[in-house]
Amino acid sequence: MDLQTITYLVVGATFAVYIGIAFWARARTTGDFYIAGGGVHPIANGMATGADWMSAASFISMAGLIAFMGYDASVYLMGWTGGYVLLAMLLAPYLRKFGKFTVPEFIGDRYYSQTARIVAVICLIVASITYVIGQMKGIGVAFGRFLEVPYDVGLYIGMGIVFFYAVLGGMKGITYTQIAQYVVLIFAYTIPAIFISLQLTGNPLPQLGLGSTMADGSGMHMLDKLNGTLTDLGFADYTSQKGSTLNIALLTMSLMIGTAGLPHVIVRFFTVPKVRDARASAGWALVFIAILYTTAPAVGAMARLNLTNTIQVAEVGSPEGNLVYEERPSWFKNWEKTGLLKFEDKNGDGRIQYYDDKNKDFAAKAEAYGWKGNEMVKVDRDIMVLANPEIANLPNWVIALVAAGGLAAALSTAAGLLLAISSAISHDLLKGVFVKDINEKNELMASRIAMGGAIAVAGYLGLNPPGFAAQVVALAFGLAAASLFPALMMGIFNKKMNRHGAVAGMLVGLVSTLVYIFVYKGWFFIPDTNNLPNNAANWVFGIQPEAFGAVGAILNFATAYVVSKVTAAPPEHIQHLVEDIRVPRGAGTATGH
Repeated sequence: MDLQTITYLVVGATFAVYIGIAFWARARTTGDFYIAGGGVHPIANGMATGADWMSAASFISMAGLIAFMGYDASVYLMGWTGGYVLLAMLLAPYLRKFGKFTVPEFIGDRYYSQTARIVAVICLIVASITYVIGQMKGIGVAFGRFLEVPYDVGLYIGMGIVFFYAVLGGMKGITYTQIAQYVVLIFAYTIPAIFISLQLTGNPLPQLGLGSTMADGSGMHMLDKLNGTLTDLGFADYTSQKGSTLNIALLTMSLMIGTAGLPHVIVRFFTVPKVRDARASAGWALVFIAILYTTAPAVGAMARLNLTNTIQVAEVGSPEGNLVYEERPSWFKNWEKTGLLKFEDKNGDGRIQYYDDKNKDFAAKAEAYGWKGNEMVKVDRDIMVLANPEIANLPNWVIALVAAGGLAAALSTAAGLLLAISSAISHDLLKGVFVKDINEKNELMASRIAMGGAIAVAGYLGLNPPGFAAQVVALAFGLAAASLFPALMMGIFNKKMNRHGAVAGMLVGLVSTLVYIFVYKGWFFIPDTNNLPNNAANWVFGIQPEAFGAVGAILNFATAYVVSKVTAAPPEHIQHLVEDIRVPRGAGTATGH
């Protein structure tokens, strides 16, 4: 059976399962729509949380960034996994104990202010819409490949499917759909990694294969082989640090605290019956997440080695040193159809020259070979995980499984984010502020309309994303870090923090981070931003836009502290409320204190 047919069957079967689950578990009440009725088992919730959190950025894009950035991309591993631990320990149990549906609802009640609630909604929508853009990029890449259509067509198809099962099912449908999606995505990620690790190193565990010797009998370690292959073509050493230490530290911090401030992950801890279950589901989620995150470095490194070896088939500079374009393999032709892989024959020799033409020393040598520049004019990093099994000539069923996994990862997180956006609009703005007497039926309808509008906006912005999926998601994490995380932390651990400080801090953090992103990344709705100073030489102190969220968070904390010191303290009942959130019931009863 040919690859296209198998892919249709595998992806079609998984989608039938998702849609069937959404219909079976469709939301009939606002409790079902917002928190799945609050009765999800901790293990099931941990699996759903893993799928919700491991987005297209984790499945499709992170290994692609690791493949091309090498050591510097380790910040995504450290930041996102460390952030989840931070969320599980410092925020989730306390927010679950507070017992509200949404993050803006907590902020509004904790800071006794409708203004604070509205500002929190704005922060949530800005961060979540940015995050959904990254998911839409992943959806467009995955659908474009498996349907063999242009990226934008794949994006439109994916938008329609997300709209159907997310709008129908709400949190209840999304939760059980995400459990199925986790199973699909984790098998789709690990099975090809095992195959490829065996091919290259003879070790079935990718985590160990990354540090093993090559299976070709050369005795070289895999990373040494990769370093040598890339430096021979003028690329930077794979395992060396290339960015500034300050930027790496701030990006790691931004991703960590951004993770802890993400509303679509936080709300998952409201779907379990008790606070103890929230802690348990956080632990299970970390186990499920670790399976993919410990595999990603090997996937990225092996994908880069396979890609480079396929194009550069002999010694650099020799007449046979490059792949003949007309003899390119089928995977190359398939990805060309999506527009995410492009070749330009600059010297007319019919062969593919693939090297770093920005390296002046190597470019000078390349001219002696008759090369006129790097002819791989586009290799979208987001294709690497999906293309890797094809490059490695794995069985068709494995390739089809990876396509299904990529779609599962993108769709699961997109659904969770869209629910967070719709809940903020219908529950926090309509019911909480503007139409307080709205009935449950109309609130549910408003949620679904808001979700449909969010899908349309995110899809439009996804046509011209400001970076690769993981980079766009990093921007979203930075926005959450700069705006929501400080307000949540101070709301739980500082009973003296008042509404004036919280509102001022959120606005300063959000605005400062948005301004920095817009200056160095460009406005999301302007496709051509090549004239903007988006390079390390122009960044302030070398801080990239994805890392500025940590600076925004510092400005948020500082502003909130100063403003709270010069304004009235919170009412006594609010201060007692904060203490009740942190202190377990019955604490001190044994000693009488």
